[in-house]
Parts: sequence; structure tokens; C-alpha cells
Amino acid sequence: MNAPDLITARETEQLSRNLLGFYEAIESASQDMLQAARTGDWDTVVKLEGACAVLIAQLKHASESRPLGRDERALKSRIMQRILFNDAEIRTLTEPWLHDLSLMMGASIDPKKMH
Repeated sequence: MNAPDLITARETEQLSRNLLGFYEAIESASQDMLQAARTGDWDTVVKLEGACAVLIAQLKHASESRPLGRDERALKSRIMQRILFNDAEIRTLTEPWLHDLSLMMGASIDPKKMH
């Protein structure tokens, strides 16, 4: 292996670590969101959701430069499964709150009650 190949290999490894780092950061934020949702800290949930959106945008931009290898895709898949699990749990926790909000808003603008 000559020097240019070594540099390319190092750059490729660094890119992979950066991409997987984005996935890991999103996973960490989703875990923090779940913890906040479990305690009813909805302001923190919303803030972390915004942070995830920024990370996802950065990931999309970074991933344009190189696709992940097979092993990296397997790790990405495991991370994504954990993110989806956290998301599902968060949605389960927020549904009662959303339902209550819907009832409150519906009751305040229900035309039948305006007569």
C-alpha cells in the first residue's frame, strides 16, 4: 500500500466514523427525549427534537460524500432500530397529551356549543 492509498483509507475511515457519529448522536438525543417524555418534561422533548432535526440535516449533507460499507450499514441499522424504538415509546407517551389537547381545542371551538 503506498502513501496515497493510506491517506484515502484514513479519510474513508474518518468519514465513516463521522457518519456513524451522527447516527449515534441522534440515538443519544432520542434516548434523552424518551427520558424527558417519561418525566413529562415536554419543553426538553421539543428542544431535543429540534437538535435531532439539525443533526439529521447535517447527516444528510455528510452522507452525500460516501455511502457506508456493509459492516457500517449493519451498525447503522442497529442504531436506527433503537432510535425507532425510542420514537415509538415517545409517541406512546405523547398520545394521551395530544388527545387531551385535541379535546380541549375541540371543546373550545365546537360550533354546536356556540349556539
